[in-house]
Amino acid sequence: MINKKVIEYIEAIIVAVVIALVVRTFVMQPFTIPSGSMLNTLLIGDCVLVNKFVYGIKIPFTDDYLVDIGEPERGDVVVFEFPLEPAQDYIKRIVGVPGDVIAVRDKQLYVNGQKPDEPYVIHTRPAGTMAEEDNFGPFTVPAGEYFMMGDNRDDSYDSRKWGTVKRNALVGKAWRLYWSWESISDIRWDRIGKEI
Repeated sequence: MINKKVIEYIEAIIVAVVIALVVRTFVMQPFTIPSGSMLNTLLIGDCVLVNKFVYGIKIPFTDDYLVDIGEPERGDVVVFEFPLEPAQDYIKRIVGVPGDVIAVRDKQLYVNGQKPDEPYVIHTRPAGTMAEEDNFGPFTVPAGEYFMMGDNRDDSYDSRKWGTVKRNALVGKAWRLYWSWESISDIRWDRIGKEI
């Protein structure tokens, strides 16, 4: 006969696992930043909590929403399923919402003919060095889709190369850093808890 104490431990473990799965599926999920495409907003080795609830509640194992809560906005830093390989998650900033006309001229972003205020953007290529993605568009963002760019505009594989992201491919909005390190001996304590 199984000891009553063992049964209590098993029940506690099952309840904890179910709660963790519900939180991860509907509310919050951790992600680690693997590349420098979002420098200096997000550094390689930053660990981010993503709010999966902010845009709505998805039906598990589908891309359909049970309940829509809010609409993604320009400036949101979001995690999404990469359109060319949906099993892979990317993190970028929304720079264009449905109906926006996006253009890039000599590295400067224009949304609906206006230069947005983007104090977080950096360029890492030497001055005067141009690449194909430094001039783009004009392009009108389709209904139900979003145009994504990294904050490190010279080192970001983004919508300029592979197109827009559908609304149902959004995983959630980056919310807060819960850990940041370059190595075990180089923990970035000042970044822990920082809101994104």
